[in-house]
Amino acid sequence: MTGYHNTRLAYDDRRELLWKTLCESYFQNLVSEDASVLELGAGYGHFINNIQCKRRIAIDKWKDFPNFVKPEIEYHIGNAANLDFIEDQSIDFVFASNLFEHLTQDEFSLVLENLHNKLSKHGTLNILQPNFRFAYREYFDDYTHISIYSDRSLVDFLESNGFKVIYCKPRFLPLTIKSKIPVIPFLIKLYLKLPIKPMGKQMFVRAKKL
Repeated sequence: MTGYHNTRLAYDDRRELLWKTLCESYFQNLVSEDASVLELGAGYGHFINNIQCKRRIAIDKWKDFPNFVKPEIEYHIGNAANLDFIEDQSIDFVFASNLFEHLTQDEFSLVLENLHNKLSKHGTLNILQPNFRFAYREYFDDYTHISIYSDRSLVDFLESNGFKVIYCKPRFLPLTIKSKIPVIPFLIKLYLKLPIKPMGKQMFVRAKKL
């Protein structure tokens, strides 16, 4: 049987170029060089491979994902809620891209509960994912999407589970690399600087534990 990563989410060089540019031009500014970074649902490792910091950890339940992360990155094959292998209060920056729409609310709550223990005092949870308010037409084109979140409901959910939202950008990026915007570093950098983002259907939310 052909799997999800061979059909819906097949490897694409454009995605690597996109994430390399996003990390260099935006996300690296949020991560200090002595930080410990954890990526949940790391997939092909596009984020964790391109962010620079003292310690990098990746987790995904896809058994082939270790083949895509750099050798110096710590990896764990398993559920995003199972973080027992990480020391308490040791993580400064948690990143999750297009993950939580694949989980039930109970599963998401469990992830947040466990992250609460793993985040350092000033650590942040950083979430990039489809915003149903703007992506309602395409949201369920991915058959593995089971939960719906908009920028409003995601903020409420986080704050109902022991987190305080410190930043919310309802329109941050186009939904996929298959949008009409070419994947060119110059255009990506320009798009990030635009005050109004055409075709922006993914949100970016940052939160700290209470």
